[in-house]
Amino acid sequence: MPLDHVLDSHRSAILERAHYQLERAHLQHYEAAGAAAQRARLERLYDLVTQAIAERNLTALRRHAEVIAEERFTAGFDLAELQTAFNVLEEEIWRTLVAELEPAALGEALGLIGTALGAGKDRLAARYVELASRARTPSLDLRALFAGTADG
Repeated sequence: MPLDHVLDSHRSAILERAHYQLERAHLQHYEAAGAAAQRARLERLYDLVTQAIAERNLTALRRHAEVIAEERFTAGFDLAELQTAFNVLEEEIWRTLVAELEPAALGEALGLIGTALGAGKDRLAARYVELASRARTPSLDLRALFAGTADG
């Protein structure tokens, strides 16, 4: 069965399991947004991943990752929360592909998924860190970490 067919025919199941995993992570901002918003966000990401694979073009996915980083940074999300959403989706896609594809087709399929989601996560993190580096943050007092040492 071709990759695009597996991704299309198992879309609902993949998204349902990814949403379940996202809920189990108990991410503050995702929980506050509610289940419907979580599902919509996962669906949008899934559709962009499948589009990127079908078109062999990462532009829309990478742009979406930048927008997510900007919106969520401004809303106070932690980078780990954002990465978790990508990760749960990737895990469920991989799980499905391993179950549905012939071993000979797995290398390319997992490579395509990993490349697409990896590019998205990379762009997301780079943009988030860029924004965070511009923000004024209080300096950290690390003295407590050195209590009881020869220097502390």
